[in-house]
Amino acid sequence: MRKNLIMDLSFKFSLKMLKLYKQLTKENEYIISKQLLRSSTSIGANVFEASAAASRKDFANKMTIASKEARETYYWLKLLDEGEIVSLSVSEYIVDIIEIIRILTAIVKTAKNNLK
Repeated sequence: MRKNLIMDLSFKFSLKMLKLYKQLTKENEYIISKQLLRSSTSIGANVFEASAAASRKDFANKMTIASKEARETYYWLKLLDEGEIVSLSVSEYIVDIIEIIRILTAIVKTAKNNLK
């Protein structure tokens, strides 16, 4: 399989989020941490599914879902950051997710333009 930037980034981000989830639960934060884990790992799952898409439309749809999950992840991270719920800093994760959102937005835009 050839190197794919968004596949690599989304997988590495999922691994980082697993570690963050463990840290959050150690601080007794269970609700947002579970939402965050679900949305953040869904990004990579949808990106990986898109790599085996049955059509261009299917690819665009999977990448759109990944983009939505990335935005949800951003929301949960901002809530943790600004809500002062835990003592952990999540700023590095926010930087990561903003980059992922930027890349996914470009992919979705290009994929949808290619459907025309």
